[in-house]
Amino acid sequence: MDLHPYYPLLARTPLLRGMRPDELDTLLDCFAPRVRRYARDEILLLTGYETREVGILLEGSITAVKSTPDGASVAITHMRPGGLFGDVLSGSSQKSPVTVMATKIAPYQKIIRPCAKLHSAHLQLMQNLVLTISDKYFSLSRRIDLLVMKSLRAKVAAYLLSEAARAHSLTFSIPFSRIQLADYLNCDRSALSRELSTMQKEGLIDTYRSSFKLLEPDALQQMVQ
Repeated sequence: MDLHPYYPLLARTPLLRGMRPDELDTLLDCFAPRVRRYARDEILLLTGYETREVGILLEGSITAVKSTPDGASVAITHMRPGGLFGDVLSGSSQKSPVTVMATKIAPYQKIIRPCAKLHSAHLQLMQNLVLTISDKYFSLSRRIDLLVMKSLRAKVAAYLLSEAARAHSLTFSIPFSRIQLADYLNCDRSALSRELSTMQKEGLIDTYRSSFKLLEPDALQQMVQ
């Protein structure tokens, strides 16, 4: 498969950030990645399995879910094109703690081991990989901060403020549906819908589907503290 049409996307991913087309040519020639296409709800990586490969989502979307002791599934993260997965596991002896599945038709590129020449682009790749793993660590820390909050309103406010900060705008879209957001915040979907409706009636937010506008960010910040 010709990956050149995906070069602009690849150059924006955390792993290949800032790579020139000629550097991407070198890396892809060394890694000889495979491109696979998955149907909706098909599993890319199953809990309990090891992987030594890194995947980059080219199209569609995927979700990583973790099973709880009572048999339920909790969404850990949701990825859109450019998302990177398997990067932490690829250098570890641990088995995957999550199941990664396609939520839309999702072709992705698997990066395997490079050649022994260690081109200069490989150094940039390794630096990007370390930065990516570090970012995921802090993302997990933020998720834990959300989960330990006692009130649902505090969870919602904290999550929306973090997404606004990520988008550098008070108007933004989130990568979750209502069901996925409820899973992410570890709350009941009906309770989440009621809370969002109440917050909208109170003039704190404006929302439609996955789009949000924070009308009173200072008031939301007070809820988090």
